[in-house]
Amino acid sequence: MAEKKNRAMARKVKDRWKSKEWYNILAPQMFNLAKIGETLTNDPETVVGRVATVTLQDLTGDFSMSHLKLKFKVRDIRGYDAYTEFIAHDMASDYVRRLSRRHVTRVDTVLDVRTVDNYILRIKPMAIVNRRIQNGQRTAIRNIITESLNEYAKNKTLADIVKGMISGEISKMLAKNCKPIVPIRRMEIRKSEVLKPGDMKSVDEIIEEEKKRQEEEEARKAEEAAKKKAEEMKAEEEKEEKKEAETAEPADEKGNEEAPAEEEKKE
Repeated sequence: MAEKKNRAMARKVKDRWKSKEWYNILAPQMFNLAKIGETLTNDPETVVGRVATVTLQDLTGDFSMSHLKLKFKVRDIRGYDAYTEFIAHDMASDYVRRLSRRHVTRVDTVLDVRTVDNYILRIKPMAIVNRRIQNGQRTAIRNIITESLNEYAKNKTLADIVKGMISGEISKMLAKNCKPIVPIRRMEIRKSEVLKPGDMKSVDEIIEEEKKRQEEEEARKAEEAAKKKAEEMKAEEEKEEKKEAETAEPADEKGNEEAPAEEEKKE
């Protein structure tokens, strides 16, 4: 009896796996809906809410960005595609430890900013100074970072800020603003997290915009290909004309040499 029961359970497990299907996990629109992974389920509704963690290297192919980790949460399903939203990013702990070695000062700041599309985002910048600094200088650096980021986020969307954090644009701006207090050896956005979602586009709007973008991209590529082909044909024609001109020059010279010879013969 026990053996029959075990066989029945094994069949049920196999049947359960057979009923499951693979769903593609797509990055948010700010990353061009790139495929970042797959997930297996027998009920699409259970996919909503799952969190996928990828490195920036996985998205861009740039090995130097392997220390940046991005977190996306599945928000909706369309067909076999799972659409996600950005919820957080952080740096690998070993990368942070390498920056915070001996004989340097690390200044951490935590602040919440509101974007133009009404997201509330918690940002944790980290400034590294090559020497020991006073408490007053620490406070001044934190104040500059807070004022600069609040001013920067005031006219930016969440997508703009995320791109600014991972590209290093915000870090460069903060390091430049802090330079009058003390030269900054390294400025990094160590971590960020969405505390409150804002005005989010619907998945249908995103799909429509992506379809339009792909059509425009294909039209642009077709135009560039046609232009390149026209330039190649023009270059080929010029080459043929030049070759014909070079061939005609010796014939003209030969004709000019024969004309005086015929005149001498007549005389």
